[in-house]
Amino acid sequence: MSDKYKVLYYVNQFFGQVGGEDKAGMAPEYRGEKIGPALGFEGLLNKNGEVVGTIICGDNYFNENKEKALDFILGTIKDIAPDVFVAGPAFNAGRYGVACGEISKAVAEKLNIPVVTGMYMENPGLDICKEVAYVVRTSDSAGGMRKALPIMAQIADKLAKGIEVGPPEEEGYIPRGMRKTIFVEKRGSQRAVEMLLARLKGQPFTTEMPMPVFDIVEPAPAIKDLSKATIALCTSGGIVPEGNPDHIQSASAQKWGKYDIAGRDALNAPDFYTTHGGYDPVYANEIPDRVAPLDILREFEKEGYIGKVYDFFYTTTGTGTSVSKAKEFGTQIGAELKAAGVDGVILTST
Repeated sequence: MSDKYKVLYYVNQFFGQVGGEDKAGMAPEYRGEKIGPALGFEGLLNKNGEVVGTIICGDNYFNENKEKALDFILGTIKDIAPDVFVAGPAFNAGRYGVACGEISKAVAEKLNIPVVTGMYMENPGLDICKEVAYVVRTSDSAGGMRKALPIMAQIADKLAKGIEVGPPEEEGYIPRGMRKTIFVEKRGSQRAVEMLLARLKGQPFTTEMPMPVFDIVEPAPAIKDLSKATIALCTSGGIVPEGNPDHIQSASAQKWGKYDIAGRDALNAPDFYTTHGGYDPVYANEIPDRVAPLDILREFEKEGYIGKVYDFFYTTTGTGTSVSKAKEFGTQIGAELKAAGVDGVILTST
């Protein structure tokens, strides 16, 4: 009998070495072997634990069939009874992150098994599970795998052995929103005054209670008369002219494009296609208007429902693009549209 603790690993179809977007619809499967990052993960456990198997599921399948996927995954985990469950890391991949987040939450809450995963701070899956799982802070791409896995393994090792995991800043995971009672030499009032004095003097200090930053955007007033309004088309779905003349990145975009559509009734293939790397491009490439619906806007224009379609459309890719970059793009595009007298925008994603 092995006295090693058992780890069960979850990955998507890409890291499970099944395929890319063409396999994103695969149903969950259990394989009694170490696949993808699970192989390297076991080597980081210093012979204390072993990865007993890997669950693989397509990103699209999980997000479109959440209940069915969770039933299979949780059933598999019950049968294997691991000491620790590990998912990802998902970095900044949105669908993968949501899957890791939902599974991690279900495993922690329904099966009471310790969970470790890894995500970029802006991954939408983070808020789903950070209060119940240990989410290691990662870079925004898989290039950070070698840095993320050792931290995840170190935390998993402690959880499996029942050793208390230290604070986030020491262990490398994202704060879970929990407060703990600790004993310190100075009382709170003294620490607060010292922090205030340091701030007044321009000296460094670390707050004991960081406050969340909420992005509040005041809605623009409604358009009073659509029949006289100029409407622009924008998309984060990566629709670009043939050849992608501005070389907009397929993920983690660093730029946006502006293209003339005056006189066009639709964004027809092959003159337009998607450069987006985060979804299956087949249907978008077949009919680009499925993502950026110029055809419908032209119909509205002819019917008099809107006054005019703006002569240019704007495009970028949303997958992996940082919030700071997205804000930068929005500010730049918004300034152009406002200067051109545009009244409203149809903004589509994927």
